[in-house]
Amino acid sequence: MNDTNPSAGGTPAIEIQGLTKMYRGVVALQDLDLRIEAGSAFGFIGPNGAGKSTTIKILATLIRPTGGHAAVCGVSVTRHAERVKPLVGYMPDVLGVYDDMLVVEYLEFFAAAYRIRGEARARKIDEVLELTDLVQKREQPVKGLSRGMGQRLGLARCLLHDPQVLLLDEPAAGLDPRARIEFKELVHQLRRQGKTLVISSHILSEIGEMCDTIGIIERGKLLFAGSIGEAKRRLGAQQGRVFRIRVAEEGEDRRNANAVMEQFRGHPDVAAMKEGGPGEVLVKLRDGAADPSFLSRDVVRTGLSLLHFSETEFSLEDVFLHVTKGQVA
Repeated sequence: MNDTNPSAGGTPAIEIQGLTKMYRGVVALQDLDLRIEAGSAFGFIGPNGAGKSTTIKILATLIRPTGGHAAVCGVSVTRHAERVKPLVGYMPDVLGVYDDMLVVEYLEFFAAAYRIRGEARARKIDEVLELTDLVQKREQPVKGLSRGMGQRLGLARCLLHDPQVLLLDEPAAGLDPRARIEFKELVHQLRRQGKTLVISSHILSEIGEMCDTIGIIERGKLLFAGSIGEAKRRLGAQQGRVFRIRVAEEGEDRRNANAVMEQFRGHPDVAAMKEGGPGEVLVKLRDGAADPSFLSRDVVRTGLSLLHFSETEFSLEDVFLHVTKGQVA
């Protein structure tokens, strides 16, 4: 893998080839290939023990791979680890033990470690406190922060040296609903600044809201990498298109929903049907059924009141369950 200038056009933020990691004969990563473009928000999903944290720690230069190559902004994480460190901000899932420090002291400590001095240090600390909405917590003890505020402080620390790539390991774990919403907005802000984010999680709904690309890993093997839209399209192509029809019901005997099912029973383009909620029928089309408009047209022709007609969209949970086998390392 060639080392290039991090700012060179076309250089991916992260490029991994054949990455392998073994712990005492146990395979944690096996021949991982992955490319993440600059400016992407990449969601790394998989069960506990799948290899997410191992991959992130290798990219952060905290552990060395057993085999293969990995580069951040074109710089090898093994051959030039010291050049990689300024390019990445690594946020582990646990803040660490700094109970005797104030928030500002915590940031000053890490700013000093990054060799940020004088007025530049004070200015940078003010910037990250503002960005993470921790200005009011500046003089508060670290030990008094809530889990959500602690995650914000961990992210503020990652941003002190203005890295190009942020490696966030389970950043939303343990957050209450409000803290999760606020953290997602913070991620969107960072994306607008042009940062590349790698976010590991097993909270699939949040990955779908924060990220544009995903990687699904299980037992150290990458099973899928690409856009969320592409993952859903592939699943749709394999599972078939499903349409949701809802009609107005009269009484509680579901006669109108039953009428819809009876109408399409035996239709050459219909593979399967099942009832949903009140007045609702889910219709799966056969492969090759190009035009689904006959569904709504035929319902209306029978005189039923059509309230809703749409194609169901597969969720990220559907994709994950389809791709993985429920295995752990």
